[in-house]
Amino acid sequence: MLSEGETIRSTEPFRHDGGPVGVLLCHGFTGSPAALRPWAEHLAALDYSVELPRLPGHATSWQDLNLTGWPDWYRRVERSLLDLAERCPQVIVAGLSMGGCLALRLAQEHGPLVQGLVLVNPVVTSADRRLKALPLLRLLRPSAAGLSGDIAMPGQDERAYDRTPLQALYSQTKLWELVRRDLAMITQPVLLYRSVNDHVVDATSAPVILSGVSSTDVTEVLLQRSYHVATLDYDAPTILEGSAAFAERVAKKNRGLTP
Repeated sequence: MLSEGETIRSTEPFRHDGGPVGVLLCHGFTGSPAALRPWAEHLAALDYSVELPRLPGHATSWQDLNLTGWPDWYRRVERSLLDLAERCPQVIVAGLSMGGCLALRLAQEHGPLVQGLVLVNPVVTSADRRLKALPLLRLLRPSAAGLSGDIAMPGQDERAYDRTPLQALYSQTKLWELVRRDLAMITQPVLLYRSVNDHVVDATSAPVILSGVSSTDVTEVLLQRSYHVATLDYDAPTILEGSAAFAERVAKKNRGLTP
């Protein structure tokens, strides 16, 4: 058990001051920056400015996460977005799982600051019927079995919790509702990666997002060899290289249109 304030090894936030195009990376629920660290380092090596924050309640204990909610996680990524926007005339926001949901919310509320979205197995809904019991269940028990470690490649570790805090999960579902309601506000280019075999996020979220946004520049890429944490899996090179190319394309398209 970690002592108060102690963090799980290798889960530090990442920041890199690079060129004029910034990329904000948002990790997932119960996860940590470790799941996106190779992605962040790849972008930094290409001279992008990069922010990869650690969300409140993450990388310490699941009990800590149960004391937070989606407004806390959102405020953290919002601060990173505003910081990047001060340094970079163009910003791409990317996220894994719930991080994708947070990315969508940032684009909804800060549209002019977000030039594009890269979403990896994003979640905004679920067909899991057990969630219907969540409003009551969260009052009766603090946690359930964990959702971590859904990676096909052996030897990978996303440094996530082995329990799912139910009060925090309930809060996440409230964020889903807001994001689904406002999907039509999304007009930015969207690049969505979806694992064909995902044992955490079911197949319902991607179609909801793709049919709900108002964007005309939308691409879905299917990942055949990876599970949920695709950023640490066999298809990670596809994500790293594809997202960098996407950022470059979007930046070139918008160059000269933003002050």
